[in-house]
Amino acid sequence: MKETDNLQQKIVSLCKRRGFVFPGSEIYGGLANTYDYGPLGALMMRNIQNLWWENFVTKRPDIFGLDTAVFMSPEVWIASGHTANFNEVLVDCKDCKQRTGAEKLIEAYFESIGKAEMVEGRSEEDLEKIMSENKIPCPECGKFNWTKPRKFNNLFETHIGIVPENRSLNYLRGELAQGMFVNFKNVVDSQRLKIPFGLAQIGKVFRNEITKGNFIFRTLEFTLMEFEYFFNPNQQSWEELFEYWKKEMKDWIVSLGISESKLRWRTHSDEERSHYSSRTEDLDFEFAVGFKEMFGLAYRTDFDLRNHTEKSGVDLRYIEPETNEKYIPHVVEPTFGSSRIFLALLTNGYVEEEGRVVLKLDKKVAPYRVAVFPLVKNKEELVKKAKEIYENLLIQGFSANWDDRGNIGKRYFAQDEIGTPYCVTVDYQTLEDGTVTIRDRDTMEQERVRIEDIYSRI
Repeated sequence: MKETDNLQQKIVSLCKRRGFVFPGSEIYGGLANTYDYGPLGALMMRNIQNLWWENFVTKRPDIFGLDTAVFMSPEVWIASGHTANFNEVLVDCKDCKQRTGAEKLIEAYFESIGKAEMVEGRSEEDLEKIMSENKIPCPECGKFNWTKPRKFNNLFETHIGIVPENRSLNYLRGELAQGMFVNFKNVVDSQRLKIPFGLAQIGKVFRNEITKGNFIFRTLEFTLMEFEYFFNPNQQSWEELFEYWKKEMKDWIVSLGISESKLRWRTHSDEERSHYSSRTEDLDFEFAVGFKEMFGLAYRTDFDLRNHTEKSGVDLRYIEPETNEKYIPHVVEPTFGSSRIFLALLTNGYVEEEGRVVLKLDKKVAPYRVAVFPLVKNKEELVKKAKEIYENLLIQGFSANWDDRGNIGKRYFAQDEIGTPYCVTVDYQTLEDGTVTIRDRDTMEQERVRIEDIYSRI
């Protein structure tokens, strides 16, 4: 087993064992490419999303939040080009019936032999030629016996209506962006916003992709955090805005503890770039399986607002208050996948040292900021004082964990494994002088502080 595969498996095992992530529908044998976030995973994911919202919405005067519906008129997806262009190429193994995405199959094959080959956006004929020339085998059965590559749409189809003959075709949203575009006029009219400004939201999206492995990296449903930044192309350079948001995106993820050495920007080729984009770059992170996309940044020009204006018949042009200039704004779009941030933080923070497993998570994202222990659980005075401190920490707004299982050493190591930065231990000296022991996760050093100083210390 390769070292990278081993790291990935260790992370998967930790997530299941400690309650970060569970396989979806596990008691029924599971459902491929679905996962559920357990108690610790839900806490950590909430921290990530709250930090994103605080940084890109709350603290900025030029970005405003929305929360739009998962279901939209199917005309939205026709106008946006997704029904025609949101496609993936699949192939089936004739021997074992394994179905897979042709592009991902080819890229995984070249990665396995130490080469980098980007094939997104290639035609079915090109993909078939590459597979044939390299005799790329099925990853399940090892045979080379594929069907011809063929396209299918990534939008999940569903139907609205109770009576079968009156049900109408609809789609689960494949991106958040369209909710912002179709509400552009509503927001401008109701809020009297001046360009440039952004519209942001966090929400579930759904993509009917053929995926294989890599844990939560690519799943059928996932949460995106993104915003559309509208600007006047006659007054602002899209290149300057693009570079500005590249820096903001990278600075934010570095502030959460991700090492800069594990990040790199990659520009999409013309074939790979989405139909709505004039330029796209990915911020890749070095996951256990190699450098993969974590964030995306796209210059969508006026593609979406122009198409919705034409298809809906509603004028979505913006009118400059001072000059009465009418124009369709252009858009730069930063996109963040919360599950990929989650996985990147686990990968970046996973360490084995001195006989213990440690998740060196930044205290802002760790599921618990602090754990509170009584030195022993059968001494009423210690338990009572520890409970008092624990409950006060909760009241103060800290995410705190109570643990009185086993010996103190095992408790420390259990908290290290889930990334808790600080452990507070109430012992006999606490009853004498009102001090406690605070242990640091990373250094394992301990110091005594007064109970009233715990809050400032952590």
